[in-house]
Amino acid sequence: MSRDYSTYESPFCTRYASKEMQYIFSADKKFSTWRRLWVALARGEMKLGLPITQEQVDELEAHINDINYEIAEEREKLVRHDVMSHVYAYGQQCPKAAGIIHLGATSCYVGDNTDVIVMRDALQLVKKKLLNVINNLAGFASEHRSQPCLAYTHLQPAQLTTVGKRATLWINELMMDYEEVEYRIANLKLLGQKGTTGTQASFMELFGGDSAKIKALEKSIAEEMGFTECVPVSGQTYSRKMDSQVLSTLGGIAQSCSKFSNDLRILANFKEMEEPFEKNQIGSSAMPYKRNPMRAERITSLARYVMIDTLNPAFTAGTQWFERTLDDSANKRISVAEGFLAVDAILNIMINVTNGLVVYPKVIEQRVMRELPFMATENIMMRAVEKGGNRQELHEALRKHSIAAAAVVKEEGGENDLVKRIAADPMFMITEEEIMAVLKPENYTGRAPEQVKEFLEEVVFPVLEKNKALLGEKVELSV
Repeated sequence: MSRDYSTYESPFCTRYASKEMQYIFSADKKFSTWRRLWVALARGEMKLGLPITQEQVDELEAHINDINYEIAEEREKLVRHDVMSHVYAYGQQCPKAAGIIHLGATSCYVGDNTDVIVMRDALQLVKKKLLNVINNLAGFASEHRSQPCLAYTHLQPAQLTTVGKRATLWINELMMDYEEVEYRIANLKLLGQKGTTGTQASFMELFGGDSAKIKALEKSIAEEMGFTECVPVSGQTYSRKMDSQVLSTLGGIAQSCSKFSNDLRILANFKEMEEPFEKNQIGSSAMPYKRNPMRAERITSLARYVMIDTLNPAFTAGTQWFERTLDDSANKRISVAEGFLAVDAILNIMINVTNGLVVYPKVIEQRVMRELPFMATENIMMRAVEKGGNRQELHEALRKHSIAAAAVVKEEGGENDLVKRIAADPMFMITEEEIMAVLKPENYTGRAPEQVKEFLEEVVFPVLEKNKALLGEKVELSV
């Protein structure tokens, strides 16, 4: 079917998010999960003695996926209630079980429990993609662990680090995000069947006041849907803080990816590193020579959206009244879904970019050597002291020479001539060759190479090994 260009389409669907993530938030996933929950409810009620037969449960189970949408949509026009419309449509396909579908439940039984299941499945996809980004960057950090480069504070050259060590800073934040994702997945709980105001009053009627059976039913539903437990107490809905906590986890991933993408954009300006640039890619419509960091910019852009989106469920959680209000519904169906779709898009780009990062060692070395004489002044001063120089006098001379050399670079656009100035000053009793022997970048990177090795071996590789079945993801971007 050809695309309809006359109506709005979400860019998440047409440009950014994967088909996997789009399916998790699709109508098929939602309504088939509703049906799975109705099956779990009926099965549990049957096992606990309610007048429900195996034949009825089997009939429900046989029609989980062949959803008769036309019937449901036509019914909703009449009754203006989505859940009851789908109960009716399901009953049309399951005439023997029609009378026991949704028995004792309220709309939030399917709505809220489905939302939790969808968030869990979406978090598992996020986890897989996040681990693949970490794996790509771990390989990059290992490969470049000893490559000296300028390190910055306030975006001003400070000391040296290594390309690999800088990559560990990106990985470390992503590892923090991974731990958050793991925690959220492990601690998500179903709503269960709590009833209209959370008191389970309808189930007290069904089971003749037998609390043990009501608790057993909830446990049965949780297990069938792949959860260890349900929330201990609730109003009609699960606490909307759950949505806020999940979106905050997504916001954390956005923060980390934005940090990476902004660093990469700056490095592209320095011509030290670039995102992969495809053979036929056009960098600019006006300037054919340009290689704009377009993918990194897209990461920054989408990350900004996610970080702002985390406020939506936070305000929703803070404005629910008593046992529930419906001002959550319209907001959460947009904010939660789009938060996940955006993070999925971000991680797709991250996998693509980190799988082909380009490093220019000669440019890095050239930029290091322009700044290294300033950073090596203390070492030079110590050499001169060993030859009998006065430290205080040498320090003052170095200060003046450094200012003069900096002026040549900044005001005249010349090369750093600090080495020549020092060698020409008899106070230092040192030759240009002796100074150049001191100016070995690898001597100024501290423990950086060792830190990379330790971090990867002690922190990162064990997690990657534990999750090796999830690795190997490759992403071809649609745009």
